[in-house]
Amino acid sequence: MVLVTGGSAGIGRAVCLELAAARAVVLVHGRDARRTQDVAHQVNGVAVRADLRDYDAVGSLAGQALAVHGRVDVLIANAGRGWSGPFVEMSDHEIAELVAVDLVATMRLARLLLPGMVERRTGCLILVTSVAGRTGVAGEAVYAAAKAGLDAFAESLRLELSGTGVQVGVVVPAAVDTGFFSARGRAYERRLPRPVGPDTVARAIVRAIEQDRAETWVPRWIRLAGVVRAVIPGVYRRLAGRFGESVRSG
Repeated sequence: MVLVTGGSAGIGRAVCLELAAARAVVLVHGRDARRTQDVAHQVNGVAVRADLRDYDAVGSLAGQALAVHGRVDVLIANAGRGWSGPFVEMSDHEIAELVAVDLVATMRLARLLLPGMVERRTGCLILVTSVAGRTGVAGEAVYAAAKAGLDAFAESLRLELSGTGVQVGVVVPAAVDTGFFSARGRAYERRLPRPVGPDTVARAIVRAIEQDRAETWVPRWIRLAGVVRAVIPGVYRRLAGRFGESVRSG
């Protein structure tokens, strides 16, 4: 039983389709009732609705998911939202909402579903992060911070769960050709990296589950940006400043 958050569109929808092709039983989470049910119908799965901006929605989502078959074996934490523009123009509400959806909801949902996985000594948690969390992105400071938080959470949890039979991995996309950019308030304008299709990310997520990968970058070459920042940060910052901003997220 696989729960995909943010499964009604974009990367999440592509993941649900990929999982169905692999004959997985899919729980499709979404906020929009029609879109969520449409995807669930396409994958012969079950729709579970929750608006992760609301604090009580996380517990409701976990309850709905567990009520279907009494267990969740794999959690793919994909739900998220973006915001683009000068940091000082973000309202307190926008900051709190973005962090709640992109970071806190995943932590709380994992806390509710992991005990069952640990008890069964099998399970998987895959977090969809972003290159923004590894490199920083001008105009997306809060989004980048939330994604960096997911990376640290996953790394710490992986160490904590060592030997339990529960795997933890992150998939780190760069630009992805979805509605993310229009929803965040600014279109994608860079020539590189070129946006990849959501199906490419979906295949990477399924491989990460099958092969117990701790970290997967999409596309693979984008990992160089993170390496340069970590090894020679001065060079990275000069290049980022020269081109106006870091590699954009997706």
